Amino acid sequence: MEQFLSKPVGLRRKSRVLALNVLYLIDLADISIDTAINFIFDRPQQYHESLKRFSSFLVIATLQNSNLIDKIIKEHLKNWTMERLSIVDRNILRLATCEFICCPETPVSVIINEAIEIAKEYSTRDSGRFVNGLLDNIKIVREDKELLQKFIQPQQNIKDLCNNNL
Repeated sequence: MEQFLSKPVGLRRKSRVLALNVLYLIDLADISIDTAINFIFDRPQQYHESLKRFSSFLVIATLQNSNLIDKIIKEHLKNWTMERLSIVDRNILRLATCEFICCPETPVSVIINEAIEIAKEYSTRDSGRFVNGLLDNIKIVREDKELLQKFIQPQQNIKDLCNNNL
């Protein structure tokens, strides 16, 4: 009965959740990107190829720019440190901040709403509000041209991966 009551989840949300799983594993186990991606993607269920590509893109872009992304998040944290954030919340914030910068075709409101919904489902009861408040302040990075030039783009075609046709 529960399957009929739950909302269907799109491929882009599934991609973000897979990316979150990979970043969580890397953060927790301190393993390589390839090892984490292979571990998460080599599950019994089959993942759509575009889902795996977008997830991988988000993971690689986030990790390649982790110093810059963490600096942005730290600047907006009030009475918190990155170390005090849960691994899940920290990586949801990292993914959304990365997506603000590397996926200009995706509306800010979509990125924030997706991060909130993922936080509600995979983190604590208050995480959705916390993520919402922080990302609402961080979203201005999209307008910072100097910052955007510092962002390292992964070698994949951004237009194809960030469009909303997934």
